[in-house]
Amino acid sequence: MRDRLLCPLDYNASEKGYYYNNETFSLPMVYLSSEELSALLIARKMLQDIMGGSIGHEISSIADKITNILKKHSIAADQIDDAFSFQLIEYSPAPEAVFKAVIEGCLKKKCLSFTYYSPAAKETNKRTVEPYHLLNYMGTWHLLGKCHLRGEVRDFVLNRISEPKVQARSFKKPAEFDFKTYFLSTFGLYKGKSTKEVTLQFTPEKSKWIKDQIWHKDQKVKILEDGSLQISFPVSDFSEITREILKHGDAVTVIKPDSLRELVKTEAEKIVKIY
Repeated sequence: MRDRLLCPLDYNASEKGYYYNNETFSLPMVYLSSEELSALLIARKMLQDIMGGSIGHEISSIADKITNILKKHSIAADQIDDAFSFQLIEYSPAPEAVFKAVIEGCLKKKCLSFTYYSPAAKETNKRTVEPYHLLNYMGTWHLLGKCHLRGEVRDFVLNRISEPKVQARSFKKPAEFDFKTYFLSTFGLYKGKSTKEVTLQFTPEKSKWIKDQIWHKDQKVKILEDGSLQISFPVSDFSEITREILKHGDAVTVIKPDSLRELVKTEAEKIVKIY
């Protein structure tokens, strides 16, 4: 206990037993090894990046406490900072007030009211939402919940939310709702009315980098004789997959469906006109 838990123990020869030499000492509710504490500090660095200031005070407070414990194991926090870092691009930090309100609503099952801006519709309106799940997707925070205005489950980007308020009204999340099914059934976050299987083929050279990537949990990968790679997965909306395809330029070809081939072709022609 003295070595592993750092307990202030002394031996009493007359009593033939050990005792605490510090009456204020108590064992922690949960014991974590130095490796586990180090892992928490590493996670803290990642969280600080994607939070963008949200719950920053709480994270810093936790980090300070962990740092003090690690000192007893001869591990300095700056060792963690020097050894690990995370680099994110194109991410959208959530405003602190919004993030805290959404967390409270999700955990306490309380309705949220807020003002929401839709860039597609170019309009701002008031929303009341039953917050079901909070997801960080590619560095951007999304709230999934039932929108009272639309009468259905919708996806809200946190950095488009303002004036958040946690309502006194409680809600009960439907038993049939499963965020994993909603988010992970098809590629990307955008949802369509139907699902189609998309097959992409990458050149032999590009396949060297693609072969170890996970595009979707149910993807099917096939290596062709010439070294090309085909990857297939379900997609219900072509918006996001089109952008991903264009990122790879002439290193990828859409095998199917034809509707996606035409969409990518149209977008590529628009790009050519610019240059």
